Amino acid sequence: MNTRRKILTTAVMAGVAAMTTFGAAGIAAAEELDTIKEKGVIRIAMSGAYPPFNFVNESNEVVGFDPAIGTEIAKRMGLETEIVTTAWDGIIGGLLANKYDAIVGSMTITAERDEVVDFVGPYYTTKRAIFTKPDSGITSVSQLGDVKMGVTLGETHEAWAREQGYNVRTYKGLPELLLELQNGRVDVIANDSIAAILAMKENGYDFVMLPDLETESFGAGIAIREGNPELKAAMQAALDSMMEDGTYVEIAEKWVGGDIR
Repeated sequence: MNTRRKILTTAVMAGVAAMTTFGAAGIAAAEELDTIKEKGVIRIAMSGAYPPFNFVNESNEVVGFDPAIGTEIAKRMGLETEIVTTAWDGIIGGLLANKYDAIVGSMTITAERDEVVDFVGPYYTTKRAIFTKPDSGITSVSQLGDVKMGVTLGETHEAWAREQGYNVRTYKGLPELLLELQNGRVDVIANDSIAAILAMKENGYDFVMLPDLETESFGAGIAIREGNPELKAAMQAALDSMMEDGTYVEIAEKWVGGDIR
């Protein structure tokens, strides 16, 4: 069983445990939109360690593209937003255990994840990329079998790297990955291209991307618990409307420098 399957198995077990705890009351509240509207607040989760998509600023506020998108969706639904930060490798388990209502944290939509959660979106697309120092001597994917690769624990990049048989070291988030590469504790890092390039520019890192990695574009979606078609439809409608009226592009230009749909 690879790491990704272990993560999702743990998430499913957490969800089962939550349903067992709440019993019939949990089943009765299967469609959550009305409950959320009664409270007037939707709780959205992210790692808080993925700049510029989500990170903690100098004022100890969680900011970035993801919370801006989540907050705008909530606003269009007549809701306030409560942002929850949590470790990425347990974020699906926390959703299934009802610790928050949605994950707006740059989560890649995969068939495996779609078996345990529902997705709204995608709300942006990106690609996998491999970065290294300019003077590392690593110029091709063919050289990766003999180097140390840094990845974020629980991301799809970790599962991919392990499937390739690479020498993997895991970290909490993108800032730590970049620092480990800068300090020479890993030889390369694997990450979403857009986030890595923007974070490198922001922090003055001079890394290069390997040119011969074959990878497809993938979408980032908003994860919610299964069995909530009304909540999914309301969130999708809010997302669609902000994409149509230009608000999405305004948010994207502020945080990532342009439209990334």
